[in-house]
Amino acid sequence: MASAILVTTSEDLAHKVSAEVDKFVAELSRKEIIQKSLDNYGYILVAKDIDEAVDVANEIASEHMEIVTKNPFDVMTKVKNAGAIFLGEYSSEPLGDYFAGPNHVLPTNGTAKFFSPLSVDDFIKKSSIISYSRNALEAIHTDIEKFATAEHLTAHANSIKVRFEN
Repeated sequence: MASAILVTTSEDLAHKVSAEVDKFVAELSRKEIIQKSLDNYGYILVAKDIDEAVDVANEIASEHMEIVTKNPFDVMTKVKNAGAIFLGEYSSEPLGDYFAGPNHVLPTNGTAKFFSPLSVDDFIKKSSIISYSRNALEAIHTDIEKFATAEHLTAHANSIKVRFEN
């Protein structure tokens, strides 16, 4: 079920990559599996410009993303949804798998839209700490009461309201 998707702004590059893929798949050790994956989930998409290409890539939210452009660091700043991002022509996905060191437990199947790669943070228990002064709460208390009331949580609304009754 693996997918391989090229998003490019070059029609010429799209044709060259398509021809090259056809040539090298025949030489690979798992060619039957790779060919099935390409037939089912392989795509070459030609975008009108780099912004559209990034929008498409963000929608795909891939596990691995290679950015091979003139300025990959500039393009990277626009990417919001990807598990691992590889920058430049010398930073291909196997570098991350086998040598560079980032965690290889990555969000798959588009889940990079709402998940991150596994990290040490996933093993650390944290707490949220909230502290408001009377003045800070006074400026927003009626908004909180409205939210709580809209959710039919009248006790929540009241716990704020009573702090400002005379």
